[in-house]
Amino acid sequence: MMKYLVSSVFLILLMNNWCLFMLVMVLMGFYFILMNLVNSYSTLMSGLFGLDVVSYSLIGLTYWLLFLMVLASYKIYNNSNNFKEFLFTLVFMLLALLMTFSVDNMLLLYVFFEMSLIPTLFLIFGWGYQPERLTAGYYLIFYTLVASLPMLLGIFYIYKMVASLYLWLIVLDINVYLYLSMILAFLVKMPMVFVHYWLPKAHVEAPISGSMVLAGILLKLGGYGLFRVFLFLKDYSLDFSYIWVGLSLFGCLMISSLCMSQTDIKSLIAYSSVSHMGLVICGIMTGNYLGYIGSLILMLGHGFCSSALFCLANLVYERTHSRSLLINKGLITFMPGMSLLWFMLSANNMAAPPSINLLGEIYIINSVMGWSYYSWFWLMVASFLSCGYSIYMFSITQHGSMYGGNYLVMEGNCREYMLVLLHFIPLNFLIISMDIFCLFI
Repeated sequence: MMKYLVSSVFLILLMNNWCLFMLVMVLMGFYFILMNLVNSYSTLMSGLFGLDVVSYSLIGLTYWLLFLMVLASYKIYNNSNNFKEFLFTLVFMLLALLMTFSVDNMLLLYVFFEMSLIPTLFLIFGWGYQPERLTAGYYLIFYTLVASLPMLLGIFYIYKMVASLYLWLIVLDINVYLYLSMILAFLVKMPMVFVHYWLPKAHVEAPISGSMVLAGILLKLGGYGLFRVFLFLKDYSLDFSYIWVGLSLFGCLMISSLCMSQTDIKSLIAYSSVSHMGLVICGIMTGNYLGYIGSLILMLGHGFCSSALFCLANLVYERTHSRSLLINKGLITFMPGMSLLWFMLSANNMAAPPSINLLGEIYIINSVMGWSYYSWFWLMVASFLSCGYSIYMFSITQHGSMYGGNYLVMEGNCREYMLVLLHFIPLNFLIISMDIFCLFI
């Protein structure tokens, strides 16, 4: 694992050359994905690092999306908007995420989990759109920090009782205070409904790269953390799972309803992320094999799909200088090629085949129905409303009369098509290799 970290540091030497930086990053991603065998046991084990299927999947997603973030932010380079500082921030973020997804030590997991906040904050503050980005940044950092302080105290308690913070060796008697302190930070990060307000605010004020990394990777830190702490919390957690599953199913329904009343494209996509993460929480909290696999697959699918939708929203924003659904109408007339991509990604967002979103939702619905048959109503309504707001988003942006002030709207260029297609291809073709995810134990 050290070779990937060291090679990531050398990306700093390429900050003068935007295209070479992108090329090296995507080659590093391919090297990691293709040169490591995925097994049902942990690999690359050392005193500090270890990879299993979850780590392998999320590190591959990190490399891929960070490359696409550079591709999406070409205007920063074109306008000479501090692009070297931007690339340095991305390298810092890459290192923080690689360490988070590969360390086996509980304290280091906490440190790097918090460290990933810093470059995200710099992206929002440095390259955000409106003066309100300061408020959005404060929401982001204080929600996460306040929820994770009890986790730090819980880690100290674990070390005192077990004399080890190695995740695979922790065995101790759990009480309700330790249980809450361990999971609260990750539930806020996902985010769970009622502690989700920081997410739409951060998305609306963040640049395209900030929205992509928030939706694509940083929300997955919550699911990854729950997978890790459930190595020693799982048996105790089953007594309380009805609280989290019930809350998340209710949240899926309410947030999906809220999506139908949004007038800002980025806000609508951000609220849809909260709804999808509610399903991931349900899958993890049921504590069974199907739920774990479904949660992992849905996290990956959501990472590609939500990031691609933010890219499409940004392409519209760069042309019309507005994210309002009241202004961005009738785009199919001027951008028919992009309209096709809007349709395909809206379909993927509602878990249409052959996207891995569908596979993940099938696993999670089986898991939750097996956990309690009475959840069928909530799952049914949440799935229906998910379909409803995806159709709403597509139809209101692509059809209708176009606003008369948008006289400079033009079709996308090669870079923009490649950006969206490089999200779409893994989202729909990873289902061929679904056996990899079933190695998760």
